[in-house]
Amino acid sequence: MDFIDQIKVLAAKIPSLSANIKTEEATKNALVLPLLNILGYNVFDPTEVVPEFTTDYGTKKGEKVDYAIFRDEKPVILIECKNIDADLDTVHASQLFRYFTVSEAKIGILTNGTVYRFFTDIDAPNKMDEKPFLEINLLDIKEPLLNELKRFKKESFNADDLASVACDLKYTKEIKLILANEINNPSEEFVKFFAKKVKEGVFTQSVRDKFTVITKNAINQFINERINDRLQSAMTDTVISNPIGDNVENPPAQPENLIQDEIVTTEKEWQAYFIVKAILHEDLDIKRVYIRDKKNYCGILLDDNNRKPICRLYFNTKKKYLGLFTDNKNEEKVAIEDLNDIYTYAEKLKITIGNYDNNKIQVD
Repeated sequence: MDFIDQIKVLAAKIPSLSANIKTEEATKNALVLPLLNILGYNVFDPTEVVPEFTTDYGTKKGEKVDYAIFRDEKPVILIECKNIDADLDTVHASQLFRYFTVSEAKIGILTNGTVYRFFTDIDAPNKMDEKPFLEINLLDIKEPLLNELKRFKKESFNADDLASVACDLKYTKEIKLILANEINNPSEEFVKFFAKKVKEGVFTQSVRDKFTVITKNAINQFINERINDRLQSAMTDTVISNPIGDNVENPPAQPENLIQDEIVTTEKEWQAYFIVKAILHEDLDIKRVYIRDKKNYCGILLDDNNRKPICRLYFNTKKKYLGLFTDNKNEEKVAIEDLNDIYTYAEKLKITIGNYDNNKIQVD
């Protein structure tokens, strides 16, 4: 299982674990230490991961930060943990700030086990920034950010390289927040910029009111069109199989929005299909993975063969299920809350593929 899949498996466990996590210590054991382990650090080696790291700061003696990650006998990352229920927006990382100032570490992490905020000293040397340069929420995973998290793996961590990367990430994050605010509530300056580009004349109050609405609508339409273009492009590259016949070697071309006998392949079914392909891409040629929609479920097949289902998507009801196939030919339906839950069953999907290719099973 690759790094991103491991993170997603850990993330998928959080909802079921959270009800039993009552303390900060439980948060560390159930969520923080497993993440450090995925990053390649030996949490049982006190020379590498130091719990309750202590450094005196001024008149304050004996204060402790939860963990320090050491390299070459020097601290490189400091981690302060809070309870899983803690709102990091209201938590002041005072201990982390003080330790950052007096230690050699260049990265500080504040976490409640689900949200991880990464800090460094972009604004002033040896003084931890007030704003994080990177934030990762395991309950709302954004895959590009997981690629940034890879930089913190033991084998690839380099504090010097992270300095320039952190700067880019911080300003990119802040620009994205500005854009999000402007899209939701365009400022006068923002609206005026576009109005002046497309309309001559004085920027009066009535022009401002009119173009505020126009600007907001135009931006949202632009974003939706870009998303649709990406989906259409992905679908164009996918061979859509005949939903009636079996083992079709050259299925006829179908419309991109598949509608036959009132069967509609929904956007979520397409997204699930692409997730399955992403899971299996290291194990086989993903051109062998097909989608075939039916009235009661949407099937994802190996080699466009109905007798080789990889999984089935039951998305037509309020409660969504994923159908998995075991080596005894039985279908096991598991409930999923979110499409990312499919990653939790990555190993089972890979085993199913292996069984077909090794001729262990074939579903009737």
